Amino acid sequence: MTDLNQLELDLINAIGSAEGVQALEDLRVSALGKAGSISGLLKGLGAMSPDERRTEGPRINGLRDRVASALAARKAELEAAELEARLKSEHLDLTLPPRPGRSGSVHPTLQVMDEMVALFADMGFSVAEGPDIEDDFHNFTALNFPPKHPAREMHDTFFLRPDPETGERKVLRTHTSPVQIRTMMSTTPPIRIIAPGRTFRKDSDATHTPMFHQVEGLVIDRDIHMGHLKWTLETFVARFFEVEGIDARFRPHHFPFTEPSAEMDIRCDRSGGVLKLNEGDSWMEILGCGMVHPNVLRTCGIDPDEYQGFAFGMGVDRLAMLKYGIPDLRPMFEADSRWLSHYGFSAFAAPNPASGLS
Repeated sequence: MTDLNQLELDLINAIGSAEGVQALEDLRVSALGKAGSISGLLKGLGAMSPDERRTEGPRINGLRDRVASALAARKAELEAAELEARLKSEHLDLTLPPRPGRSGSVHPTLQVMDEMVALFADMGFSVAEGPDIEDDFHNFTALNFPPKHPAREMHDTFFLRPDPETGERKVLRTHTSPVQIRTMMSTTPPIRIIAPGRTFRKDSDATHTPMFHQVEGLVIDRDIHMGHLKWTLETFVARFFEVEGIDARFRPHHFPFTEPSAEMDIRCDRSGGVLKLNEGDSWMEILGCGMVHPNVLRTCGIDPDEYQGFAFGMGVDRLAMLKYGIPDLRPMFEADSRWLSHYGFSAFAAPNPASGLS
């Protein structure tokens, strides 16, 4: 006959040393399953005499109950241990600070403006600034745009209400050229400046917006000629796009404030949606330039027989589109942080010619 005390001891010890829920389930099946050791004892009660059943029945049933209780208690312990291990492995300490992330970006327009300032500063230019709201003289007349001149048509823009006393209507400047006028009227040559800033015109499409950014340059000195202008611009464009040299051409054009005037084109290949410089058979206009008109010099009190100079102007936003593959100008002025996180630049990577621009 089976020693119930020894069987109970063996089962309780095995249950207590079970390492996992599956091992415990195997013990349960071996003891209480259909072919288990305790189930076998219960089946054997039918072959006993009534007196033996009265004696052994309670003992076997008590053994079954104690083993079942031990199994349930050990299962609860193992499941609690597994849960504790999971909680430790998946623990998120909300008391810790979050990982630092980039909280802001430099807008591509400001990035490109900084790049341009860095390059021109390396070439000896200083930065000059002026007001966004200009009078007719500085924005038009001093730049050889006489009243009623047809060249003012393309600059028809945002005029303010007339002054109650003088009747003068000031205007949101259409270019940064008024900064050149103010500099020439207040500074004795030689002059070598760039004038970055906001400008305003009534344009709106994929490559034009009512408010945009320009950088204009001005050099005034003795014996300045077109060769200086070409070298300055070709050197700047090559360094800006970070190529060894640039294949450029200068086409005759008309600007009231320069004579002769030209537009600068660069050779490029734009097939496949990628801008490749110095390749292909296409030419792309990139800026306007020319020798400062004698009338402009005289208006600013500079003798054109003693001094000459050159001027140029280019759109900052358009250069940003070309260099960094931005397809549409309009989102550059929308308050969309997702766009800025994609096209923006780190504030800790200030452009300079030595370590690189972009």
